[in-house]
Amino acid sequence: MNAKLFVCTTCRAGEPVVEGQPVAGTRLYDTLKATPTPHGLTVMPVECLSACNNGCAVALSAPGRWSYVYGRLAESDAPDILTGAAAYAASADGLVPWRERPAIFRKQSLARIPPQEP
Repeated sequence: MNAKLFVCTTCRAGEPVVEGQPVAGTRLYDTLKATPTPHGLTVMPVECLSACNNGCAVALSAPGRWSYVYGRLAESDAPDILTGAAAYAASADGLVPWRERPAIFRKQSLARIPPQEP
């Protein structure tokens, strides 16, 4: 099953919008897309994750698994985001043991959503 990493490309992370310049969320997405994607993971842009007061936000989701929303992220977090997303993609149910998660996934979780029943 392919896991999806959704990246909010409208997140401004408290920065002013400068005409012609990408906002923080778009820069995070661009950084993630420029990095080799782990097996079993697809990185996808989304317009809004409704986590506007929490800096840049991403969400992890896969059929039959728990889903997560993480916030307060930056471009510099891209390696840890992909490490955590790879562990999520490799899990059977979306529950990665706490100690195996990158620190940003342990401390910056905004929501955990149970899997939908078939």
